[in-house]
Amino acid sequence: MAVFKEIFSHCSDLVYRKIEIEGRQAYVIYLDGLIKTEDLQNHVIDEVLARKQVGQLSVEKVEEEIVTVSAVKDQSYLEDAANDILEGNAVLTIDGHNKGIVFSIPGYKTRGVSEPDSEAAIRGPREGFIESLRVNTSLVRRKIKTTNLKIESMKIGVQTQTNIGIAYIDGIVDKNVLKELKHRLDRIDIDGILETGYIEELIEDNSWSIFPQIQITERPDTAAANLLEGRVAIFVDGTPFVMILPSTFWQQFQASEDYYDRVYIAIFLRVLRLMFVAVALMLPAFYVAVTTYHQEMIPTNLLLSVAAARESIPFPAIVEAFIMELSFEALREAGVRLPKTIGQAVSILGALVIGTAAVEAGIVSAPMVIIVSLTGIASFTIPKFSLAIAIRLLRFPLMILASIFGLFGIVVGMVILLIHLCKLRSFGVPYFEPVAPLRFSELKDVFIRTPIWMQNSRPDDFVKENKKRQANDLKPSPNKNEG
Repeated sequence: MAVFKEIFSHCSDLVYRKIEIEGRQAYVIYLDGLIKTEDLQNHVIDEVLARKQVGQLSVEKVEEEIVTVSAVKDQSYLEDAANDILEGNAVLTIDGHNKGIVFSIPGYKTRGVSEPDSEAAIRGPREGFIESLRVNTSLVRRKIKTTNLKIESMKIGVQTQTNIGIAYIDGIVDKNVLKELKHRLDRIDIDGILETGYIEELIEDNSWSIFPQIQITERPDTAAANLLEGRVAIFVDGTPFVMILPSTFWQQFQASEDYYDRVYIAIFLRVLRLMFVAVALMLPAFYVAVTTYHQEMIPTNLLLSVAAARESIPFPAIVEAFIMELSFEALREAGVRLPKTIGQAVSILGALVIGTAAVEAGIVSAPMVIIVSLTGIASFTIPKFSLAIAIRLLRFPLMILASIFGLFGIVVGMVILLIHLCKLRSFGVPYFEPVAPLRFSELKDVFIRTPIWMQNSRPDDFVKENKKRQANDLKPSPNKNEG
């Protein structure tokens, strides 16, 4: 008992519950707020006090016959017992015994399972991950009911001792990727892990790249679908975000409802996203280049209209573009940080008021307001936020290149960008796969989404052995009954 008081000195939330039975002392030790005290009283303390004979009060008897808690284990090492207390368990120590008993009676408050805000869907499940590791793994277990789904546990963080869950499907996952992942996780030596972003930066292939090399999701159905394709999921206790790896560039354009809607709807939406990512990336730079260097590309009537709108503007097109783009980004950030009830209203009204006032004051032109608005709308069509914000940042250096070199600068910038994307790897998998290197057989789920009955095999780079995911004759056919 004295050792526990020394380990947890100056910890006001630690509770010592003393029990005396015929002169022998026992202590129940736990952290207030982490366990359910009613269950502790009813299933542990009351049951122990009901035994009046000292001979019956042994560790083995308590574990096997007395307490009525389902998750019970004995612990011989003080450090491990202290860690059990920190994880939200209660420990019972009995004088004269060199072992303690650990009871799992979780009672800390958690958020209920609800639809994730970052990946809303029209059609599909309405459940999302929460901040509890075990709740999150159970949500995936509900969707993949096989013993081949393995979830290995480890702890990272010297001070936080954060629980990590590594999920994969045995027989489908690439063993080399799994081995490399465990090696990178074992190398992490840090004080604390509070969110998946800590681990993401420490295990990705190229930490200086602006592009996300690990997919982040809040949806259990997305995690389950990626596990079935041979990827690995990393669960981190304390965050609703789950990491999926390896990841590719094209994976960031896929939404869960692409596979729930009709195939023609999915194809239209997929193509629409790919078109508008080009708009979000290059439209401001293209406008700057054309209005500055290549006016001959604009039809005469439109050129006269643009020239009339810009006649009273004191700034060049690049300065005008930067003023509006930075203002739009500031409004978007303010809308996120403000309370939800007023955040959207402030961002929308702010954009309208500032845009109108700026045009009337002659600071920016009306065409530039239209360009910035289209760019902002286009960036919202990208399903994954991490890729969307990367595209938003990349348009600024493209605008600078366009202001210096015109369209040639945009071409040079895009070539450099494509070279970087082709060089990237995600745990050994080419980031631009299956476009670079080109694999025609895997283009069924990149620019378009083919019917489910055509997707018979898993991606080659993710699966080395069990590549077949379904039968070859699943194409629906009418049942023709004679007579």
